[in-house]
Amino acid sequence: MAAPKPATVDVNQGEVMNKREQQRKIKQEKQQTAQKKAQSKALASKVALFGITPVLALFVLYTLLNQGPTFSPVEIADSDHIRGEREHPVSIVVYADFQCPACAVENETMARLWPQLSDKAHLIFRHFPVTSTHQNTWEASLYAEAAARQGRFWEMHDYLFATQGLWSALPDAESEFDSYALELNLDIDRLHADIASDEVIAKIRNDQRGGNAAGVRGTPAVFINGRQLARPTRQRILEVVEEEYAAAGA
Repeated sequence: MAAPKPATVDVNQGEVMNKREQQRKIKQEKQQTAQKKAQSKALASKVALFGITPVLALFVLYTLLNQGPTFSPVEIADSDHIRGEREHPVSIVVYADFQCPACAVENETMARLWPQLSDKAHLIFRHFPVTSTHQNTWEASLYAEAAARQGRFWEMHDYLFATQGLWSALPDAESEFDSYALELNLDIDRLHADIASDEVIAKIRNDQRGGNAAGVRGTPAVFINGRQLARPTRQRILEVVEEEYAAAGA
């Protein structure tokens, strides 16, 4: 059976072209703003050489104070993205990277298994972008998280994995991701504003920090009721879900 394809929404061609023109203008404005900021930053660095140490200290302090809470694989956060009923006794937590080929395989495996699991378990996705090897993964997480602000996280999640081979090698995937947002009928202006928001960025970073604390060293990392699966194969996932469901006395 073929893996389920992400749902798409028909968009009037004229509206799409108009939105793309708006995107182009917004991108130009963002580039101009970025250039001005870079120039201002360079100038500021020249006149503030002797103040760099206290400024750096303040920056570190600000970062530490603004780190949000992290959650273990046995906890459910209000900010978590959950597929299925959270009341089901088996919790499957996946830490994944949208550009990771193994994560795409795991996602396909989970999609095929879900009809057999959905009456026993709920699935939680947490971001774990490995930016050292995947140049577009951070931006992919931003788009997925921003889409969540419009109630379309899982649609964007499925889209990103289904099209991974198209955007992974792009030097700049922003336009490609924007096209997915248009097909999902998302508000592009709002999406871009959310992508730049502290809340969206913090959510991804906090997921990563929680994963690090839980012992995640690579992706995908699959936990079932807190037990990390060394090899999250189809058969192993089924076995552990059945064991945990039976143990819960459900």
